[in-house]
Amino acid sequence: QVQLVESGGGLVQAGGSLRLSCAASTLTSRYIMGWFRQAPGKEREFVAGIAWSGSSTGYADSVKGRFTISRDNTKNTMYLQMNNLKPEDTAIYYCATGPRLLIRDITSWGQGTQVTVSS
Repeated sequence: QVQLVESGGGLVQAGGSLRLSCAASTLTSRYIMGWFRQAPGKEREFVAGIAWSGSSTGYADSVKGRFTISRDNTKNTMYLQMNNLKPEDTAIYYCATGPRLLIRDITSWGQGTQVTVSS
């Protein structure tokens, strides 16, 4: 099973930026990678996903134009650049991998990293 470790979370003011990283113990070209988040009292939700080649990406409507997902397969690492952060982006962010980026199809989750955006 793939081990995933996130880093880069923290406290930032609204309008600021953060870059999250997700280091994987190994990668397979069969699986895609992505980011999910869970705010207090809410369901875990999809944020962004990226295919093995990096040429195909997808975003939740709430983050389009502000977040950018990327990956470096030589380093087994995925990134999430978050710009123009808003208080509603406050959540625990999880990286994940699986054949599809549906919660029921995820095969490995990271431990999560807290992102807090103050107004």
